[in-house]
Amino acid sequence: MGKVHKSDREWREQLTPEQYRVTREKGTERPFTGLYYQFKGRGTYKCVGCGNDLFSSESKYESGCGWPSFWAPIADEEIDTERDTSYGMVRTEVKCDRCGAHLGHLFEDGPAPTGLRYCVNSAALRFSEESAEPEENN
Repeated sequence: MGKVHKSDREWREQLTPEQYRVTREKGTERPFTGLYYQFKGRGTYKCVGCGNDLFSSESKYESGCGWPSFWAPIADEEIDTERDTSYGMVRTEVKCDRCGAHLGHLFEDGPAPTGLRYCVNSAALRFSEESAEPEENN
């Protein structure tokens, strides 16, 4: 799929105020408060702005940081990163490659096999539950 470009007005109409603040204004939700922080469902975490598949529940883990954490995206090309020097810190911002939504930040303190922690705001995500496999008829 191609890139998604919308006007500020279109984003405001589509997203809740919190989703807009996080994804379009590079905001951060308060730690330990997000919908998906302790969520254990099986499926795919998608971008709230464009529906792009970002993370699998298979790579989600409990990091203790207060936000949903993943050790890898579904595919590297679905994520864009950018140097972030806001608030006197040097971090790596994580964005949706398709629509440019701010997702969170990337840190190099995650578990094996990648050693990475994608620390993502719940407000930037929409969860799609894995459908049950149909039973085989014998």
